[in-house]
Amino acid sequence: MNLIDRISAIYRETFGYAPAHIARAPGRVNLLGEHVDYNDGFVLPAAIDRATYIAFSPTNARHSTLVAVDFNQRASFSPDSVPTKTQADSSPLPDWAHYPAGVMWALMEEGLPVPSMNAVFASDVPRGAGLSSSASVEMAFLLAWQTLGGWTLPPMRRALLGQKAENRYVGVNCGIMDQFASACGVENKLLLLDCRSLEWKTLSLPQDVSIVIADTAVRRKLTSGEYNQRRAACEAAVRLLQRDLPHIRALRDVSVEEFNRLAGKLPAEIEKRARHVVEEIERTRQAEALLEAGNVRAFGRLMNECHVSLRDLYEVSCPELNAMVSIAQSLEGCYGARLTGAGFGGCTVNLVTREKAHEFSRALAERYEAETNLHPEIYISHASNGAELLK
Repeated sequence: MNLIDRISAIYRETFGYAPAHIARAPGRVNLLGEHVDYNDGFVLPAAIDRATYIAFSPTNARHSTLVAVDFNQRASFSPDSVPTKTQADSSPLPDWAHYPAGVMWALMEEGLPVPSMNAVFASDVPRGAGLSSSASVEMAFLLAWQTLGGWTLPPMRRALLGQKAENRYVGVNCGIMDQFASACGVENKLLLLDCRSLEWKTLSLPQDVSIVIADTAVRRKLTSGEYNQRRAACEAAVRLLQRDLPHIRALRDVSVEEFNRLAGKLPAEIEKRARHVVEEIERTRQAEALLEAGNVRAFGRLMNECHVSLRDLYEVSCPELNAMVSIAQSLEGCYGARLTGAGFGGCTVNLVTREKAHEFSRALAERYEAETNLHPEIYISHASNGAELLK
């Protein structure tokens, strides 16, 4: 049974009638531009063909009632209870419910109507794997409330409200990339986003290339503070560099040449973190021309360089990610491989010639399991459309 049939059946069992609507919002994979979105840089993600699906209908009840199939739990909350992160019965909201409740909170802050709904949702985006399962939940619920609320926002505006929910309600200081990719995805296209101006364009991957996502089976917890520490180091670097470069607002404004000239003035750890960001933004700038010229080999080399930088300078990798990347890079047909997402576990992204993708996936799984005793999940993926109402 596919996920849509499953959530529809559970909806019928729970509420006694068929859902009025079904929406989906995809996860994302990022090919280049890692940990630069909160530094006003350029990122190159794609929405993927795994998503959060939500079956929902309006209800006259005061509270919205949500069933989270993946957790086998339900929660109910209203505009009155959301600000205190509590349910209808005054008990605390479960962690998973902070994402839809945060969306309701962000919409209320905008003065938009958030009618009560009954909803059942489930996802085949693996959680904690660096594929933005949380952004896909936020974008699915934003679309649900838009459908019921009688208002319409453009996809980028919905992305910004999802980011606000995650930053200020959930408490993860994420950039805009994840929600953007989930809201604005385009079938078979990569998305090049300027995280400062929010201007974006699509870029094509050559037809004979597959995106292979490899899940290390190691999970991370993003709110544990490591992410916020990296962000604070970048902000500290900007303050210190402003003494010599008063015009800069973010690391995006520092060229590689300027950084090399001034790097000696930064404390060692801050220098490493900032160097990753400055050089990664430059790699993403170079990527556009390479993709437009169809130069997958050179693009893959940039992905490999990105992994080394995330491992040695930003220090967000782990032994399992390094093993997965190193095995992938040794296999025939692989143009480039690196960790994707925040790091500390989760997934790698691999660019592989299409005719070798199945063989590559099988060999990668076997060798990784032999080396780590962990069973990985390998997905041959493609770029998909962003959040959409299916019914």
